Amino acid sequence: FVTFFYGFNPRIPKALINEFIPQGSATHPDLVEIIVLENGNIAGLTIYEGTKENWSDKCIMPSVEVQAGDFLLIHFKPEGKKEEINETESRAASEGIDSSETAWDFWVEGGNGLSGNNGVISLYRNPLGEMIDGVLYSNRTSSSDEKYRGFGTKNVMQRADALGNAEQWITEGDLIAPEDGLNPDPSTSTRSLCRDSRASDTNTKADWHIVPTKGATFGGENSEDVFE
Repeated sequence: FVTFFYGFNPRIPKALINEFIPQGSATHPDLVEIIVLENGNIAGLTIYEGTKENWSDKCIMPSVEVQAGDFLLIHFKPEGKKEEINETESRAASEGIDSSETAWDFWVEGGNGLSGNNGVISLYRNPLGEMIDGVLYSNRTSSSDEKYRGFGTKNVMQRADALGNAEQWITEGDLIAPEDGLNPDPSTSTRSLCRDSRASDTNTKADWHIVPTKGATFGGENSEDVFE
């Protein structure tokens, strides 16, 4: 038989999903930024489009020594080019689209991109471990459909429920609803969804805003400017 196993990493740092683009373009594909909040090693840290039980794409981090304030860029829609290098020693090693010399770049193998307007992104200590952060975004409402509480599909509903059950997203009602999430409609490939620059984490949409056109700041401190 064949199975997977993962070594224990006692030095996983605290980290948060900090900025993302779900409605990317050919010149600025779907991208997620993680901010590291303390020194450590990210080996095994895993980000999912979805959750560990129900996901479309994932990226498991290699062993990299990081410091508080470092940024990790997860490219969810790579082109499959040799320049798309997972960086472990030099932040300048990768030359893929939107790679950053100020951040550690990682590329989702075979990634098809994020759901554009209705999805869940989650971050775990390891592929099978504890969820440490997550975000729900949706342009739907509870009345959008009856079968899946407005989420449109069983997969998105189950992913949202997992986020709520892990207490990584706070709901206004007894069950998590599309309205609890961020509305990504005003976002574009350069109008990213950003956590506030203090990296507040109330596990609600109040932590987030959409920046103006060309206001994305991947690899640097988030902008507090708001798209209107």
